Amino acid sequence: MAHPIKLQIQFGGGAELLFDSIKSRTIELPAIDKYFPECQREKWTIKELLVWMKDNLLRERPELFLQGDSVRPGILVLVNDTDWELYDELSYELLEGDTIAFISTLHGG
Repeated sequence: MAHPIKLQIQFGGGAELLFDSIKSRTIELPAIDKYFPECQREKWTIKELLVWMKDNLLRERPELFLQGDSVRPGILVLVNDTDWELYDELSYELLEGDTIAFISTLHGG
C-alpha cells in the first residue's frame, strides 16, 4: 500500500525565482496512487515529483525549468547532495527524508 512521503526540495542559481523565490521547503507528497490513480507502483519517482511540482509549486515560465518530462538542460539535480545521474535520474524512487536540489547553471546576458 502506498503512503505519503515527506521530503525537502531546494532551489538555487536562480531556479528559485520560478518557485515564488523560496529556496527551500519541506513538502508532503500524497500516496502516489491518490495523485496518479493509474500508477501501479508504491513509490514516487523524480519523474512524478516533477509533474507534482509543475502542478503545485511552479509559478511562472515552466519552459525555463521543464523540457518534456524532465528538467531542461542546465538544471543540475542533486539527490542528497549527489548528482542524480548516479541514481537513475527520473527513475530514482524517492525515500522519506530525501533532499532534492535543483540548481540552475544558466545565466542570462
